[in-house]
Amino acid sequence: MADEEKKVIIGVPRETFPGESRVAIVPETVGLFGKMGLETVLESGAGVAAGFPDEAYVKKGGRIVAERSELFQVSDIILMVRAGGANPDAGKSDMSLLRSGQLLVGHFDPLTRADIVKEISSTGITSFAIELLPRITRAQSMDALSSMATIAGYKAVLMAADTCPKMFPLLMTAAGTISPAHVFVVGAGVAGLQAIATARRLGAVVKAYDVRPAVKEQVESLGAKFVELELTTEDAEDKSGYAKAADEDFYRRQREMMTGVVAESDVVITTAAIPGKKAPILITKEMVAAMPSGSVIVDLAAERGGNCELTKVGETVTIDGVTILGPINLPATIPYHASQMYSRNLHAFIKHLMANGGLEPSLEDEIIKETLLTIKGEVVNERVKELSGKTETSGS
Repeated sequence: MADEEKKVIIGVPRETFPGESRVAIVPETVGLFGKMGLETVLESGAGVAAGFPDEAYVKKGGRIVAERSELFQVSDIILMVRAGGANPDAGKSDMSLLRSGQLLVGHFDPLTRADIVKEISSTGITSFAIELLPRITRAQSMDALSSMATIAGYKAVLMAADTCPKMFPLLMTAAGTISPAHVFVVGAGVAGLQAIATARRLGAVVKAYDVRPAVKEQVESLGAKFVELELTTEDAEDKSGYAKAADEDFYRRQREMMTGVVAESDVVITTAAIPGKKAPILITKEMVAAMPSGSVIVDLAAERGGNCELTKVGETVTIDGVTILGPINLPATIPYHASQMYSRNLHAFIKHLMANGGLEPSLEDEIIKETLLTIKGEVVNERVKELSGKTETSGS
């Protein structure tokens, strides 16, 4: 009985962000935590929207509690999809439930909402932003951004295919030959590569462009043509492996060179997003006007302002005969597998965090250091501290 009382308890609350149907942990992972000697407690209904009923968790050894306050009270580690700045309004009510020394892991949107990270630090919790994970080999199994980008890239193509008045594949029919749709993917990161692969499986002719010349081989391996714009840079990523912003002159020249390719496309999928910054404009209204009537743009950077000048966040608009989709939170539209992937990412992260047998984070470790936001009442992440200082200066 004494051993049971010493168990570290993982707490999984129900997500409260509007439209968020994912859950941080799926039943399969409850069993994996059990093998680590950890107990998992979930708020009743936490996984229902993702297709995981309470009973499925109980079968794997999980415990269900009815009250959210009880979950926070008994848990040593809280695992969420959206915390802090990633759930700025509905998440406020959780602030009073957090207690000093507790660990909280999830998406925080810290580079955009450094002000909320400051508020969280006052609770005394130790918080980790999973989206700040460095893109290094050791961290691949924990890379939630890549997992969710895979979902987004796949879903973007399905949305485009559903909206486009043309079928994607080349078809030989009794009524004659049906020519294939032409898809142009801008950005060959995880989302872009998944979009390329999905569009090719549907039979489209696919072209893709990226500022990094090194991805040409990956694009071509998926059966797409890499668009050579003679405008590439080897300095497109920061030290953590995330995209860096270029200057406006670079984006202007990029738009000029892409105009012809965009005009020939039935579908354009854009994926260029810079962490903590507004997305660069890659498709102007003039470029949209030059596209054939019935063409479709799916802007995966809509939540960051959009890569298309005419994108409306969370809306679908038709301008000059071109339909522009500005979807938000696409992973939540495929919650079962999105939750499954995210859950595996969190399991790998917690296993790494507790490698030394305890809950005290090792600041010597790059993975822990980069993701750690707050500890002992202080904001310790250097990138977030810098942004927080700028916010305070501009507000004073």
